[in-house]
Amino acid sequence: MATTQAGTAAFQGGFADPVFNAQTVFRGIMDALARPGSTACFDGLTNPPQPLDPTVGSIAATLFDHDTRIWLDPALARNDDVTGWLTFNTSAPLTNHTLDAHFAIVSDRGVLPSLESFSQGTQEYPDRSTTLILQIGALSGGPALILTGPGIRTEQDIAPCGLPDHFVDQWRANRERFPRGVDVLLAAPEGVIGLPRTVNIRTREL
Repeated sequence: MATTQAGTAAFQGGFADPVFNAQTVFRGIMDALARPGSTACFDGLTNPPQPLDPTVGSIAATLFDHDTRIWLDPALARNDDVTGWLTFNTSAPLTNHTLDAHFAIVSDRGVLPSLESFSQGTQEYPDRSTTLILQIGALSGGPALILTGPGIRTEQDIAPCGLPDHFVDQWRANRERFPRGVDVLLAAPEGVIGLPRTVNIRTREL
């Protein structure tokens, strides 16, 4: 359960300048989604309780509010410091059901539900889908992947470290459901990479 400082951690580690910091992070997120494979950096803006990464905390403090339902993976959901921090800094209600979530945070790649288990939106309202924030170890140093699609001139190489097993296969199925499907933010200590559902991902053959 929570650490011995539960109840105190919730009130610490938020934005020092909520308006300016949120604007900075929002621009970074939008740029990352508009240019898949590019890295948006806004480290050091929040300091949430572990195991929540500061980058993820900054995204949450920017995008979440009282109208957004949040699904957390088990490691985060059972941590009272994390849930308290998110509630205090965002007012966002938590949900136990992936299909109900506007946003989802996964910190443990071993428990990532299938992408199709999250809300996919509809043909008429594809924006009603879940946005998945996937916390990984690093944005480089992992297996090489190639991105193609809107927002990419030719190809964009990335090598995120800590992606869940079979993520590329799941992503292929996610893209085939367009305009339905989920968007993903890969978040690590050095920043965030946006993966909109329109992008194609393939492994680089050696």
